[in-house]
Amino acid sequence: MSRIAQAFSRAREQNRAAFVAYLCAGDPDFDTSLAACRALIDNGVDVLELGVPFSDPLADGLTNQLAAQRALEGGMTAARVFELVRKIRELSEAPVVFYTYYNLVFSNGTDAYVKAAKTAGVDGMLILDLPPEEGAEFAAAAKAHGVETVGIVAPTTPEARIAKIAAAATGFIYYVSREGVTGVRDQVAVGIPEAVARIRAHTKLPVAVGFGIGTRAQVAEVAAHADGVIVGSVLVNVIKANLGTRGQIAPALAAKAADLAAGTRR
Repeated sequence: MSRIAQAFSRAREQNRAAFVAYLCAGDPDFDTSLAACRALIDNGVDVLELGVPFSDPLADGLTNQLAAQRALEGGMTAARVFELVRKIRELSEAPVVFYTYYNLVFSNGTDAYVKAAKTAGVDGMLILDLPPEEGAEFAAAAKAHGVETVGIVAPTTPEARIAKIAAAATGFIYYVSREGVTGVRDQVAVGIPEAVARIRAHTKLPVAVGFGIGTRAQVAEVAAHADGVIVGSVLVNVIKANLGTRGQIAPALAAKAADLAAGTRR
C-alpha cells in the first residue's frame, strides 16, 4: 500500500478525515520552510502538499501568490525543491504531494521530472492546469516511476467529466469546493455532501475537499462528509504574519496545525 493510501486508511480507522496541509516549498527561505514542514507533520498533518514555486500561479489567490514570490526571491529552484523533499524524507515517512503547474514539469522533460520527484521522495503530483485529455505523457511517466496522480473536480464539473477525471487519478480526488482561486473564506462552500457523493459514485479513491477552509469548525464541517480536508492559505498566512521573527514560524504553525487537526475527528 502506498504512503498516500496508508494515510487515508489510517485516518479512516481512527474515525476521522485525513488532514492535508499545503505550504509553498521554500517560503520564506529553505531552512525555515523545512522547519515549517516538520512542524506540520509533527502536529497532525497526514499528507503534506508542497506547492512548487512558480511565477504564474493562476489557480492561487494573493496569499499563495506572495508565498511563491517569497520562495523564488529566497532562491528556490526545481533542484532545491527536490532537495527540500529529500530533507523531509530524512525526518518523516509522511506522504508528500507536489502541487504544481505543467509548465514546470514539461519544460524539464516530463519523464525526467517525474523520475527526479520520485527519487527525491515525492509520492504524488497534482497538476492544476493539465486536463486528462492532454495528460497522457504525464500519466505514463507517473505510472512508470510509481508516482500517484491527483484528480481535480470543481463544482462546475459535469457528471460525465467526473468519471473521466476519476478514471485518470490514482492517488485521491481533490474536490475544489469553490469557483475561483485559493484563499480563506468566512464560510464553507455549500453543497459539499452532495458533491462528495457524486464523486464517490465514480471512484473508490479517497475524496479530499479544499479551497476556503481555515478554521477548526470549518474543518469539522467538511470532515463529516469527506475522506480528507485540505487547508492551505490560513497556514501560509501564519508564515506571512511571522516574517519579522522567522524563528517563530515553526512554533506558530505547530499550534495552528494542532488546532485544525482536532477538527478532523468525527
